[in-house]
Amino acid sequence: MYRRLIQFATALTFGIVVLGAFVRLSDAGLGCPDWPGCYGQLLVPDEAHELAAAAAKFPNQPVEAKKGWIEMVHRYFASFLGLVILAIALTARLKRRELQQPLGLPLILVLLVIFQGMLGMWTVTLKLYPAVVTAHLLGGMTTLALLTWLLMRQTSDPPTFHLTTSLATLGRLTLCVLALQILLGGWVSTNYAALACTDFPRCHGSFAPAADFANGFYPLRELGRAPDGNLLHLDALTGIHWVHRVGALLTFCVVGWFAITLLLHREMLRFGLLIAAALAVQIFLGIANVLLSLPLPLAVAHNAGAALLLVSLVASNYRIHHNKY
Repeated sequence: MYRRLIQFATALTFGIVVLGAFVRLSDAGLGCPDWPGCYGQLLVPDEAHELAAAAAKFPNQPVEAKKGWIEMVHRYFASFLGLVILAIALTARLKRRELQQPLGLPLILVLLVIFQGMLGMWTVTLKLYPAVVTAHLLGGMTTLALLTWLLMRQTSDPPTFHLTTSLATLGRLTLCVLALQILLGGWVSTNYAALACTDFPRCHGSFAPAADFANGFYPLRELGRAPDGNLLHLDALTGIHWVHRVGALLTFCVVGWFAITLLLHREMLRFGLLIAAALAVQIFLGIANVLLSLPLPLAVAHNAGAALLLVSLVASNYRIHHNKY
């Protein structure tokens, strides 16, 4: 039961990460202007008296039912995930002798999902403050990574072969590089900078486009605003986009090298194939999003690809760590 709970929670978290991307990319992050309800109600207002009450409470934000439901469905699933993770932690505590599993990771997951709920609230109350929205995205990815590690701990076979410490070091480095790229991707998305460059491989016809990195990467500012309160200039969005694109090149090289290295070890062949395939699809999706002006299905798929790459790297790192000497 414990293993099945973790499997379900991991799959559910993956789905919530993708759903969160859909919420953000469909501009439904403020589909409900309050939290945890929607216009002061548990469900999105629909009846005439509910719409009247919503208009009285939020006169400057008319009800958009479609966006409201997108946001609320995401909240429902996220809340359910919190209950599942709590069940995992309680099971780990009550069955700790039978499971022979440390309690630390399940408890960390409980604290993380609580913090995620707070970030979700601040996302709404602070009106899509970029640093908060990016932290919320990273929290979802971190939850997915920790659940993957916990799942591998439950499903991996005992060590039957030995891998070198150098491979373990490369695996950790690759995971760190991917985490940084996910952070950059989140910053692009939360600042709506995905279309700051519409050509490829150049940006505005240049490999060194005019870019304002200082304002673009200033963390404590409102959405669309520079630190001084003025509107964020296109050069700042260009800087955000261009750094992510350069990061993608670095990530491709490091993750690709790790995948090739795994392919040279018979015991890690399937991990190498999975990472190589996920990397190729992710690069294709990134380029297609630029050339096709960010169609919603491809943009969501790009976020799903990042989550799949993360799961693949966490699983391979666990396998290496479990079998290194």
